[in-house]
Amino acid sequence: MKSEIHPKYFEKAAVKCACGNKFTVGSTKEVIDTEVCNKCHPFYTKQEKVMDTLGRVQKFKDRLSMKKAPKVKKVKKTKNSK
Repeated sequence: MKSEIHPKYFEKAAVKCACGNKFTVGSTKEVIDTEVCNKCHPFYTKQEKVMDTLGRVQKFKDRLSMKKAPKVKKVKKTKNSK
């Protein structure tokens, strides 16, 4: 390895998750903040997070049904038009 071109390596970098879990890893950053980890990620916890997609679709359909069709303008015939 060339000297002075690589970032400093921290063997005991602290990782802090939003769920409160803390552990150490090797990294080029001294402290790592993350939102998900193996203690709170749905894949590892086997707890599926269900999104309310049906409710969203139903709201869209309700808004669409309330929308009125555009009015068609009537063209008046004048004496000069054929």
